[in-house]
Amino acid sequence: MSELLSSPVFWMCVSIACYALGLRIQQKTGSPLCNPLLIASVLVGILLVASGTAYQTYESAGDLISFFLTPATVALAVPIFRKLDVLRANLLPILAGALVGSLVSIVSVIGFSRLFGLSDVTMRSLVPKSVTTPIAVSLSDMLGGLSAVTAISVVFTGIVGAILLPGFLGALGVNDPVQMGLSIGTAAHAVGTSRAIELGETEGAMSGLAIGVAGLLTAVIVSVGSAIFA
Repeated sequence: MSELLSSPVFWMCVSIACYALGLRIQQKTGSPLCNPLLIASVLVGILLVASGTAYQTYESAGDLISFFLTPATVALAVPIFRKLDVLRANLLPILAGALVGSLVSIVSVIGFSRLFGLSDVTMRSLVPKSVTTPIAVSLSDMLGGLSAVTAISVVFTGIVGAILLPGFLGALGVNDPVQMGLSIGTAAHAVGTSRAIELGETEGAMSGLAIGVAGLLTAVIVSVGSAIFA
C-alpha cells in the first residue's frame, strides 16, 4: 500500500478521477460554484491528509500533469482561428483591454501587498497571478519570488474568476461576447477560459486570445518595471 501511495502515477490518476467527478457534479448542478478544479483540489487535499501522504510526493504527480499545460494552452488557438473575423474587427480594443487589465492586476497586487504589510518575496510571487501558469512561474523566478506561491495564487485567481466573473460582469451590464471573453481571459487565464467556453464560442475564443496577449503584456510590463526600479 505504501508503494502505491508513493507512486506519482497513482496520484496523477487520482487527480484526473477527482476532476472528472467535479466535472460531473458541475454538469449535474449547473452551478458555477461547483468548479471542477475547486472540487478536485479539495478532494485530493482530503485524500492526501487522510492517507498521510507528503505534499512532496504528490508534487511529482503534479509535474506529470503540468506537462500537458503547454499543449492545452496551444489548443486554445483553434477557437481563435474560427473567430479571426471578430479578432480583426476588434484588434485595438482587445489590445487596449488586455493592457489595462494587466496593469490593474499588477498595480493592485503591489498596492494591497503594501497595505497589508506582505513581504517583498510574497509580493513578487503574487505579481503574475493573473497570467497562465508557465508564464507566471517564469516571471516569479525572474523577480525572485517563490514559484510554489505563484502557482497556488494562479490557480486560486482562476477559480475565483471562473466562479464570480460571469455574474459580476453581467451585473455591470457587460453582455457583449467579445468584452465578456476578453475580461475573463485577462483576469482569470486558462481556468476562466474554460468557463468562458461554456458561455459561447466567441467568449471562449476571445478569452483564449486574452491569455496570450495578457501574458505577453504582463511579461513586458514586469521586465520593464523591474529594470527601472532595480
